Formats: sequence, C-alpha cells, structure tokens
Amino acid sequence: MRNIRSAGRPVLLSLALMAGITAAPAQAAAQSMDLERLNVVADSVAHDHLARNVTPGVTIAVARDGEIVFQEGYGLADVENGVAARPETVYRIGSITKQFTAAGIMQLVEEGSLSLDDPMTDYLPGYDTQGTPVTVRHLLNHTSGIKSYTGMGPTFWEQARLDLSDQELVEVFSHEPFDFEPGENYLYNNSAYFLLGMILGEVTGTPYARWVEESVFEPLGMKSSRYCDESRILPFRAEGYDYEDGELRNDDFMSMNLPGAAGALCSTVGDLVTWTWALHGGDVVSPASLELMTTPTRLNDGQARGYGFGLALGRLEGHRRIAHGGGIFGFSTFLAHYPDDGITVAVLTNSGSGQPNAIEAVVARTALSLGPPPNVVDLPLTSQEMARYEGTYRLELPNGATLDLRIFADGDRLMSQATGQGANRIRYQGDDVFVPTFDDTVQIVFEVDGDRAAALTLFQGGGEFRGERVQR
Repeated sequence: MRNIRSAGRPVLLSLALMAGITAAPAQAAAQSMDLERLNVVADSVAHDHLARNVTPGVTIAVARDGEIVFQEGYGLADVENGVAARPETVYRIGSITKQFTAAGIMQLVEEGSLSLDDPMTDYLPGYDTQGTPVTVRHLLNHTSGIKSYTGMGPTFWEQARLDLSDQELVEVFSHEPFDFEPGENYLYNNSAYFLLGMILGEVTGTPYARWVEESVFEPLGMKSSRYCDESRILPFRAEGYDYEDGELRNDDFMSMNLPGAAGALCSTVGDLVTWTWALHGGDVVSPASLELMTTPTRLNDGQARGYGFGLALGRLEGHRRIAHGGGIFGFSTFLAHYPDDGITVAVLTNSGSGQPNAIEAVVARTALSLGPPPNVVDLPLTSQEMARYEGTYRLELPNGATLDLRIFADGDRLMSQATGQGANRIRYQGDDVFVPTFDDTVQIVFEVDGDRAAALTLFQGGGEFRGERVQR
C-alpha cells in the first residue's frame, strides 16, 4: 500500500509448536548452512536492488536458532545527509506490527480478560456494527467484513495528513457498508487491527502505543523498537522514500496515529529476530495460543485461508514459513520464520517501492541450502498466442484495495504493467505460466477460457493475488 500495505503475504503453516524449535531439522539446517555463501548471496541481491533504484537502503539479518549469523546494511538510510544503512538502522515496519497486536490479544485471552468469540462491542460499546455480530476472532483473521479504511480510496487518503484521534479515525470507516457478513470471506483489513489496538487499550487501561513498549519491547530487551511517533528522538532512524517517474523523492507525510495497531511500529532487524524467537519459543504467548495464531483461518463454509492471527502461513519448497510483510509511506518490509529449520530472515527497506519479499526469498533459499530457484526459460510466442493473454486484469490486494495489471504485446515481447509503475517483460514458461524479468521467484498464471484468458493469479512473496479480466 502506499500506506499500510501489508499484506501479509500468505504462506501456509501448520504448527508443531515450538518450545522445541531446535528439533532435528533445525539442527540439520544449523550444521549445513554455508555462511560464506550466505554473505556473498546477501551482498549480491542487496546491491542488485540498490542498482535497480527500487530502494536507497536495505538492512538484512539471518538468524539460526535465535542467534544472528548474518546482518548488514546497504545503501543509505538518509539520502540527503549521506547516512549509511546499518544493522542498527531503525525502519518503520508497517504491518509486521500486526503480530505484536495479535500476541497482545492472546495474552488477554490467556489471563481470562476476554474471549476470542466475544462480540467486539463488549469492549467498544460505541461501535455500530449495523446489527452484524462481529467477534474478536473476526478482527484477528480478517473475516469481519468491516470496511478497511486503507481500501476506501480518496475518502481516507485525503485525511492521511491529519492527526486524527482514535475516535475520529473510526468515524471515517465505521458507517461504511460491510463488505460481507462476518466469516463469509477473507479480506485483509487494517480497520480490524486498529480496532484491536483500541480493545487492548480498553482492557489493559493502557493506550496501545504505551502498552507495546512497556509490555513487549522492554521485557524482551528490544531497545531500538518504538511506536513510531514522529515527534520523538529515535537514534538511527531511517528516512523514508518513494520513486515517482523514476526519481527518488521523500515519502509523503502520514500521521502515525492512523496506522495504529495495524502498522505504526518501528524496529531493527536485530530486534525483530529477538521478537520472533521469543514468540515462537514460548516467551510471549503459550504454545496453545501460538497454535491458534498459526492455524489457517476457516471461513463459514469450511474453506481455508493461509492466514492465522497477525501471521501469514505458507511454504518455501516444502519448508514451512510463518511470515508477514509490511508497507507504509516510504518503507517496505518482510519478516519470515521457518520453524522446522530454526531459521529467521528479516529484510527492511526505506522505500515504498522496495522488494523485501524478493530479497528474503533469495536469502532464505541460501540459508536453507535450497540452491537457486528452478530454471527460468524464455519460450517464444506468436502474435496470436500473445493476444490470448492481452488485457487488463483487476487484482484484489491484501489491504482491501485493487490494482490493475495490464498485459500487452511490445513487438515480439509480452509485457506487464501495474497502474503507476513501469512495464516489465514477462517470459513464457509453458502451460499459461509467465515469470517477469525483475524477479525469477514471481509467477503469473493465466486461466484460459477458450481462446482468451479470463483471469490470472499473481504469485509473489508467498502471496496469491487473483485478478479477473476487466477489459481487452
């Protein structure tokens, strides 16, 4: 999102839990990891992203059984003042924030202060659910149907510079019609997590910003992590940037009250490793609570979605991955944990155009000794074959927004271009599958109906984003 786009990039995960993460697979990974190669690969992929002008700075960390084995900063944390990105550079982490919020709710469940199936109005009695029963669980797993404020277009974004109070922000979305009945569908929802932060405040008697610092960061020794209040002094804080027509610019201003418990935290790669190991090692919530957080969501009709509570669930070539991405003005981030292998990878960038999920995929493959991704081919297509795929497809994004992806021929090449972005060549792999030139781990798979594609699915960063054709 140019915003709080998190999107948890879904990833599938089950849950063998975790006081015992150092089982045999983790030990095997620990013994086989080639640290020299890991350094070379991380350096290479980071410099490639800097050279392609997708971000001015990036910091990467890899941990094995909770101990950092690699961390490095590349490029610039502050372009105007020439400040280098370092391991201790502090970035906005966007929607990685959601797992902190979800863990806080689970702590309240454990102590009996609330129940997952309580109506949200038990704690926010002034919220008008329009006669629709919304539970705490619906908020946690993005199935509430409440309108996500970041998906409201100009209605919300024209107010992004305003320092709205909690109640003023709630007024922006609370009277909007529901997108669906609770539990009927899954739609990534920043409003839901903002409301969860308000519930945490109501139950604990402590505002979310203070709660997360006093109850999470301080006990775990996460000394560089904060609620991202712009007015406070935060050593080693990175500046945020975006690219406009290929030119680097300072990111737009956003009041940091607006992302709230959905995406307003700042952290470092080292602190995120500390957090991940504590969460999965039983120092934050119980094994039973963590299992709930890492169990795929079930809709009312029994269909599963690859998201738990604040965590996206998936696999990288058979290795279970628990992950989440974050995007907020000027920053894109990704944090992944491979529980059976004891491996954690954190990638933070200071650009809204950053591609931390692509960096993480390359680095994780090396840490897991998977070798390079499968070979990418470049099969020829006739003009008639290219016409089968041409058109504009509207993708549903995790933040509730949509994105148009145009597929078109340029001579003998097939191209893809998302709204507001540059065009990229896509290479044919056979069976209606394409891989873009900018990232060999991304796939576009078309659904062909007769002589024309009717829809496509974009597989990127562990996520699946489907879009139907809206015009030729």
